[in-house]
Amino acid sequence: MNDFGKKMLEIALKLTHISSIVGTAGEVLIAETLYQDLQELPYFQSKPELLSLSPIPGDRIGRKYVMAIVEGECISQAAIPTILCLGHIDTVGIQDYAELKEYATDSDELKKRLKTIQFNAETLVEIESPDWIFGRGMLDMKTGVAAQLVMLEHFSTRTAELTGNLVFVFVPDEEGDSAGMLAAVKAVAALAKNQNLQFLTAIDTDYTTTHYPGDDHRYVYVGTVGKLLPCFYLYGEETHVGEAFNGIDANLLASEVLYQMDYNTDLCDYADGEVTLPPVSLYQRDLKTEYSVQTTNAVTMYFNFSTHTSQPSEVLEKCRKVAQSSFDSVIVRLNDQYKKYCSLTHIPFHSLPWETKVLTYEELYQAVKGELGDEIDQIITCLSEKLLAQGVDDREFSLKIVEEVHRHYSNQNSKIIVYFAPPYYAHNYVTGKNAKEQALFDALDGAIATVKQEYSYDVVVKKFYPFISDLSFCNISKDPGNVKRLTRNMPAWGKKYRLPVEEIQSINMPVVNIGPFGKDAHKLSERLSIPYSLDAMPLILKKTIENLLIVWE
Repeated sequence: MNDFGKKMLEIALKLTHISSIVGTAGEVLIAETLYQDLQELPYFQSKPELLSLSPIPGDRIGRKYVMAIVEGECISQAAIPTILCLGHIDTVGIQDYAELKEYATDSDELKKRLKTIQFNAETLVEIESPDWIFGRGMLDMKTGVAAQLVMLEHFSTRTAELTGNLVFVFVPDEEGDSAGMLAAVKAVAALAKNQNLQFLTAIDTDYTTTHYPGDDHRYVYVGTVGKLLPCFYLYGEETHVGEAFNGIDANLLASEVLYQMDYNTDLCDYADGEVTLPPVSLYQRDLKTEYSVQTTNAVTMYFNFSTHTSQPSEVLEKCRKVAQSSFDSVIVRLNDQYKKYCSLTHIPFHSLPWETKVLTYEELYQAVKGELGDEIDQIITCLSEKLLAQGVDDREFSLKIVEEVHRHYSNQNSKIIVYFAPPYYAHNYVTGKNAKEQALFDALDGAIATVKQEYSYDVVVKKFYPFISDLSFCNISKDPGNVKRLTRNMPAWGKKYRLPVEEIQSINMPVVNIGPFGKDAHKLSERLSIPYSLDAMPLILKKTIENLLIVWE
C-alpha cells in the first residue's frame, strides 16, 4: 500500500461509516460532510468560490451534490482542456445484512460477525484474510470516491503544472434514478459554456470485479454499457373459461414473449468482440384486480435491455419483432390445440379468427389522435396530473398512460403494444476515431505501462463498463432521429421523466472507469481487495490524469 492508498483507506473507512442509503437523509449528511472536509483544504481556503454544495431542484428529501474545481495555471489554449471526475456517494440498502444490519457500515466489527455465517469457501477464506475489507459501500463506491478525493488534494498542490482544469463532482442517487448526476450535468454544461471549457474525458472510479470464476485480471473500461427498459402491454380477448377457445389469454401471449425475449442471446449487442448480457425480465403481472372465471385480458411486462451500439430505434424494432413472432406462435398453438380439442370432442374445426397485431406506443397514439384529435392530448394531460399528484412510480405512470390511450382506441381487438419506460442510460462507445478518444487511449495505455513496471497485476482494458452508471450522462447521440424515436415511444417523457439531452450533447465526451477491485457489490459479502485497489489503481488514475493534463519537459 503506497501513500495514496493509505490516504484512500482512511477516507474510505470514514465514508463507509456514514450510512448513505439511496433515498434517505444519509445522502444529505454525506454530501455535507464531504463539503465541510473539502473546505479545510488550503486550496479552497484561498479559492472558496471553486467549491460548491448544490441542492437537487425539487428533491423530496433535499439531497445535494458537491462540485470542486481545480484550475490549472499552465493553460495555453482559449478553450480550456478539462477532465470531469465522478463519484457517487449513495449506497444500496442494508436489508440483506439481516441481523447484522447495525454493523453493515462498521468494517472491523462486521468482519468479525461475518465469521459466524455460512459462505462459500472462497468468501470464507477472504473473511479471514487481512487483504479484504467488508462493509456496505466499501466497494460500491466509497473507496472510489476516496480515490477521487485523494487526487483532488494532490493536484490542488500542482496547479502550476496543470495545462487544464479538473472538475470533481460527487453525486447522490446513482443507485436510484440518477437525480444527482442529472442535476449536476446541467451545472457542468453551464460551466463549460460560461468558462469555455473543453471536456477531454470523464473519469469515474466505480468498482470493478471479476468476469468469471477464477478470473485474476484487473480491468479498466473505456466506455460504458447503455440500458433501455422496453415494455410490452399485452391485450387479449377475454372470455369465460368455460369457452376458453373463444378468447386469447393475455397470460399466454406474455409467456411466449417471455420465452422469446428472456435470456435470448440472439438479442445481445456486439461491439469490438465485447457482448452485452441478453435481455432479462424485471417485471411481469396481469392486470386483473379481482378473482373471476374470466380469462386475463391484459398483462404488463418489462425487460432490462443492455446496449453497446444499438440506438433506441433499433431496440424498439427488435422488440417489435419479438412481439410479432410471439403473437404468431400463440395463434399457431391455439389453432393446433383447438384442432385437437375438436377431434377429441367430435365437433367441426374452424380456424380461430385471431390475427397478429403489434403497435409501438407512437403508432397507438397517432391512431387515437386521428380519431379524437386534440381531445386525446387533454385526456393524457389530465391523467398525468392525477398520477403526478399520487406520486406513482415511473413504470406505473407509463403503463397508465398506455392503458388510457388504448382505452380510447376504436380497435379493441387483441394486440401487443411496445413502448419504453424510464430510465434510459445511453451507452458510450469509445473507438479512438477522434482526437479526444485517441488521447484518452494513449493516456491510459501510458499510465498502465508505467504502473506495470512497479506492480505485476494483469490489467486489461475493455471497451464497456458493464454496470449501469452515471457515465451514461456524459454522452448521448446527436442524431435527432434517435432521440425522437426514444421520446415518442416513452409515454412518461416530458411529463414525469426527462433527460437534459441538449446539455449532455453540448459536453459529449469519451469516458473511462478506473476503479478499485472487489467482489459481491450489493451483497452481504460486499468487500474490497486491498491489493490493487490501494496500490496500483490510484497510480493508474493519477498517471492517466497527468498524461492528459501535464506536459512533461
